[in-house]
Amino acid sequence: MATAHGGYRDILRAPHALRLLTGTLVGRLPNGTGPVAMTLFVRDQGGGYTLAGGLVAAYGLANAVGQPLLGRAVDLKGQPRVQLPAAVLSALGMALFAFAGIGNLPLAYAAVVLAGFFTPPLEGGLRALWPSVLGREDRVHRAYALDAVAQEVMFTVGPLLVTLLVALWSPAAALLVINLIGVLGALSVVLSAPSRAWRSAPREAHWLGALRSPGLLALLGSFFFVGLALGSITVAAVAYADDRGTPSVYGWLMAALGLGALLGGVLYGARQWAGAPEGRLRVLVALLALCYLPLTLTPGPVAMAALSALAGVFLAPVLACAFIVVDRHAPAGTVTEAFSWLVTTFGVGAALGSAAAGPAIELAGTVAGFAVAGAGGLVALLVLLATGRVLNDPDAPGRRTRHAASGGAATPVHTEKNAL
Repeated sequence: MATAHGGYRDILRAPHALRLLTGTLVGRLPNGTGPVAMTLFVRDQGGGYTLAGGLVAAYGLANAVGQPLLGRAVDLKGQPRVQLPAAVLSALGMALFAFAGIGNLPLAYAAVVLAGFFTPPLEGGLRALWPSVLGREDRVHRAYALDAVAQEVMFTVGPLLVTLLVALWSPAAALLVINLIGVLGALSVVLSAPSRAWRSAPREAHWLGALRSPGLLALLGSFFFVGLALGSITVAAVAYADDRGTPSVYGWLMAALGLGALLGGVLYGARQWAGAPEGRLRVLVALLALCYLPLTLTPGPVAMAALSALAGVFLAPVLACAFIVVDRHAPAGTVTEAFSWLVTTFGVGAALGSAAAGPAIELAGTVAGFAVAGAGGLVALLVLLATGRVLNDPDAPGRRTRHAASGGAATPVHTEKNAL
């Protein structure tokens, strides 16, 4: 289903594109594997799951606070002056945690908060770079889809890498190596010509920054519940595996979910789509919610793996389409911050989804845990439907004409709205 423009190969052949995509994924490895690596480390130190969960929660909360703030700093100061120092500080925080251990709990919590807060906003930074690297609008939109697909690969390969490092050395060594790799990834990005040349469009001084856009707020409200749905699935899958008496089933369900998302993202990005992305996003979220509902059937492991794959099919397309909507609604000079808010909202929703699924499972069994996911998907759709007026108007107050800056000069990039 590849288009005449060459599909993903056309994107990866563009100057700097492969380096930026790879560097961003490698740079995000500490964040993508942090909860797994931290839990293994705490258990190796003799700590319980409650302590591990508390430290992971502190790391995630600090990350949620830091991402939009660092994203705003990138928009104001440029990528190299923020991304690399943040990556180094984050790695130092995790190194402090690895060396100090859990003997001094205030120090352990301070270390993981430092690591979480200074996680560099590489994800939002890459999406801000795509227009200046790829130029043509259809290529930028396909790059968003490729980005969503690449995330699924990272979240599949990352935990396996942590497990390998733990087997070869130790959990502490895994923490150190993963974070060193992350710094090298960030370094690769900020030393690239596009990153060094990129400048945000001029911005209007406003304390709300990107959040003054009504359309962006509507999207964030919906994606909180998309994250909640996904977070609840991870906990419900553990309960399902426990019910079956086979812990390895959990890994198969998560792998199937990732495989479905990978396949869906590849197919979605392989063609051009007509019409405004806001309407397409509503359809995709509706399909996502619809595919979450069959998980409540909880059939045997093989059938459940198939349902998990189906549940993942529309996740990457939803993310890719949301990236376009963010780009259309972010106020001038706030594009990195806006993308970072999407990451934060999704992450907070996932954390609360995990928290909500636990009591639901204890009260009403595994089916209730998967029901939380279905409910989250439906509420995400309702938010999009209820806010249709502001979402359908990218030129509402707080919105701006889209610009990407390259080499210090603003260069117009036609949005999908202008092209139709």
